Amino acid sequence: MRRQFTEQELAVDPVDAAKLLLGSVLEADTADGPVGLRLVEVEAYRGGDDPASHCYRGRTARNDVMFGPAGFLYVYFVYGMHYCANIVCLTDGVPGAVLMRAGEVVTGLEIARKLRPSARSDAELAKGPARLTSTLSLTREDNGVNLLAPDSPVRLLAGDPVPLESIHAGPRVGVATAMDRPWRFWIDSPAVSTYRRGGKRR
Repeated sequence: MRRQFTEQELAVDPVDAAKLLLGSVLEADTADGPVGLRLVEVEAYRGGDDPASHCYRGRTARNDVMFGPAGFLYVYFVYGMHYCANIVCLTDGVPGAVLMRAGEVVTGLEIARKLRPSARSDAELAKGPARLTSTLSLTREDNGVNLLAPDSPVRLLAGDPVPLESIHAGPRVGVATAMDRPWRFWIDSPAVSTYRRGGKRR
């Protein structure tokens, strides 16, 4: 049986947390039953020293969850049509989070297929941050959920540790600033999303 992470494990720099989270499982209780994803691609975001972060300009009602404590879910709406989900890390009051970019379905495959009928293969069910949230039925209503509570509707479970030599690193996807920081991490999987460079360098 998989164990849940502890707050102490996640209260670290987002870059370190991102590597730690690869291979872990995010499980959500959807209307049709639980669906679990093994995380295969993530991105790290800090606060005041990261221009690509939602917290770069300070605390707001929208990004409040990102200021901790660690182990909570930060969900935001993007492009007026998609949700993206992050795992909060660092110590309470210090902003930082890890964006979940892609995952492999490990439990509830039939449910996931029902939730994502347009997916052409199982590898595409959660290939990209918007598809990931759709596969888990995550919305802004899940913002602020405690991923570490045993009775939580969304749970973060530790997986088998991924050796550092198996982790790839590269620039983050689609950001318009700090675009060359190699803070996107992934492991070999057909579910890893396609890299798209962001906007013009500032």
